[in-house]
Amino acid sequence: MRVAVLSDIHGNLPALDAVLAALAPYDVVWQLGDVVGYGPQPDEVVARLSEIGARGVRGNHDAAAIGALSTDAFNDDARAAVEWTSARIGPSTRDWLQALPERSTEGDFTLVHGSPRDPVWEYLFSSAVARANLGAFETQHCLVGHTHIPLVFREDDGHVEMLSPSDGSGLELDARRVILNPGSVGQPRDGDPRACGMLLDTDEGSVEWRRVAYPVEAVQSLMAAVDLPVRLAERLTFGW
Repeated sequence: MRVAVLSDIHGNLPALDAVLAALAPYDVVWQLGDVVGYGPQPDEVVARLSEIGARGVRGNHDAAAIGALSTDAFNDDARAAVEWTSARIGPSTRDWLQALPERSTEGDFTLVHGSPRDPVWEYLFSSAVARANLGAFETQHCLVGHTHIPLVFREDDGHVEMLSPSDGSGLELDARRVILNPGSVGQPRDGDPRACGMLLDTDEGSVEWRRVAYPVEAVQSLMAAVDLPVRLAERLTFGW
């Protein structure tokens, strides 16, 4: 089975459509949360994911947008974007987000947004934190998002190594347990502004990261038109 793995779409429909095209053909879509927040098209993104039957989990921005999580820990820009999103989304979007679990299992993979031990908030940025999470999921592998950076954490003989995949990078899955991050569709933060996604082939036991350009300026214009924070729009140019 070929799986398009997406995370942190953040209301960015052009980026989503570009990544879906770049990952095709695929059999199913798994999304790792933060479908909304930051970007100007939350309803449209949810409608697209619903249309293609995407399965997945809820992120912190998703939870905050439906009132299931306080925004006290959000920075000012993130809070403003969540408040705008919450006021804008329609009933069908709210229901779709409400139905998302914080954790799910798909075959040999556990799906969470942040980390297995803290699905909503914890960031997996280091091998030490990844090692501490290995006991928090029972499947062979785990898929996470939240950092907006494509990463791999692989257990090998008692150690956990960190890999930083780039466009076209591939990885063969073997007996070693791994935690995989596909990077961000809608707001990359690794210095590459291109949208990022990951193609997982469960039959071959392989993954591949793909980057694709999308019309950033069009998204920035939409954000300006609805008065979303300027900094959130500007950072799309640089991928930070």
